[in-house]
Amino acid sequence: MKATDAPPRIYPIRLYGDPVLRRKAKPVQPGDTLTVPGFGPQTVREVANTMLETMFEARGVGLAAPQVGLSVRLFVAVEYEDDEEENEGGDKPLKSRVLREFVMLNPVLTVTDKKKDRAYQEGCLSIPGIYEEGVARARGVQVRYTDLDGQERTLEADDYLARVFQHETDHLDGVFFLDRLPPEVTEDYRKELAAMQRKSKQFLAELAEVQKAQRESRE
Repeated sequence: MKATDAPPRIYPIRLYGDPVLRRKAKPVQPGDTLTVPGFGPQTVREVANTMLETMFEARGVGLAAPQVGLSVRLFVAVEYEDDEEENEGGDKPLKSRVLREFVMLNPVLTVTDKKKDRAYQEGCLSIPGIYEEGVARARGVQVRYTDLDGQERTLEADDYLARVFQHETDHLDGVFFLDRLPPEVTEDYRKELAAMQRKSKQFLAELAEVQKAQRESRE
């Protein structure tokens, strides 16, 4: 990951070990100006569009603002023609198979089907290469959220899409999918997670240098 002050096409995705991923995100409004660390100010719409591009580049199904360093309650997600588990590192984006794109500000989930589903394999773009079954998610949810035009919306989802929305909302509360599995699962990946933490620490050090240079250039 390299921090930059150039206009972004995609953002660096924050990795396990980055403190921003453990913070409870704050509400955001469509008219806000946001600054992804290392980049210039952008509108919420611009940030959301770049997050979508970042998600497609990483072959993901969802991406929450904390995963790009913004502690605000915003996530983007996509519904493909068939269920697509996150598969970062693929050869090309999946846009040709997109049915719907979602941008949700300040989402609030209500469970509509309390039956738990543990069948799907779950992964996370902030924990690349690690996938596990057994994460219990409600089979149906209703999401109340604000769209980019400031309109209040309600959407119902079930099965895989419901899982995606629950996963991304967890990110806004500082929760990883591994947190919802027995502790020994995380322990099984101790070496991999430690490597991610080291990489995250290196990125944050590089980012601090970029931000310092940006401040000095404005003085």
